Amino acid sequence: MATASQQNESLMDAVKRDHAEISSYYHEYRKSGANLDAKERWANQLIWEIARHAAGEEIVVYPLFEKHLGQQGHDMAERDRRDHQAVKDRLYRLEKMSVGSGDYDQLMDETMSVLDEHVKTEESHDLPLLEQQLGTEKSKSEAVSFRRTKQFVPTRPHPRAPTKPPFETVVGLLTAPLDKLKDAFSKFPTEEMLEQAKKEQSLPSK
Repeated sequence: MATASQQNESLMDAVKRDHAEISSYYHEYRKSGANLDAKERWANQLIWEIARHAAGEEIVVYPLFEKHLGQQGHDMAERDRRDHQAVKDRLYRLEKMSVGSGDYDQLMDETMSVLDEHVKTEESHDLPLLEQQLGTEKSKSEAVSFRRTKQFVPTRPHPRAPTKPPFETVVGLLTAPLDKLKDAFSKFPTEEMLEQAKKEQSLPSK
């Protein structure tokens, strides 16, 4: 259920809010230092949110680029899908490594560097162009679709899965329950940790 702050947000606002949350989780991971329990929790939270966010964009946002922005939109969507693939490949490797090791930290930093460049392009170029075409009310309705879609998509990286609907949607619906089962046996930040992180980064509570 959307909070009061989310009810009137545009699609661009919804995507940018995700970006800010992902950044805050990475900040908390780095801040955890030698606390391996906290590092594991924040790493799981970070991977969980990136996976959901990427699937939400691929199912809802990128088809809008292609629908409303013609060849330019198609090129934007293909570039952004390639960016996501580069991130997913690295996240998949991270899941097979030991949290807190030097190699893990290095690959996590590399992953976030790739994602950061992707985010800058989306926020400064791609999303503003799309917003101009959607208009206020359509943008709000697509923000609802984006948030809703994230509730049903995989929560782990699947580099070999399709990145375009309808195939991504079908595979996601089959994969998501297995991911959620894994989530049930994984450690995540407590509600108190999440709320504290939001306060520190001035993020709205969900």
